[in-house]
Amino acid sequence: MSERRTWADRKSEIMSRPGAGAAYEAAKIRFELGEAVRLRREQLGLTQAELAERTGLRQPAVARFETGGAMPIIPMLERLAEALEMRLSVEFQPLCEAG
Repeated sequence: MSERRTWADRKSEIMSRPGAGAAYEAAKIRFELGEAVRLRREQLGLTQAELAERTGLRQPAVARFETGGAMPIIPMLERLAEALEMRLSVEFQPLCEAG
């Protein structure tokens, strides 16, 4: 029988693989962007279908984005920001400050 490991041990093992750090950071960005869109959409009382209509997207695309399943391009982020009555801000940060 194999030994059970904690999630921290498993994550550490995965992150030690070549390229894992970059993949993790890309997934983290997708998740954080999706969460921000979902929270703002809910704050405005919009459904995914209503947000999709405002942006010219389809509801499944909004759902996929909100769950971190899609890395958007800048024009898509601009459409989402406008539909959510927000201003898009994109910035570069030194790696030592990124968090």
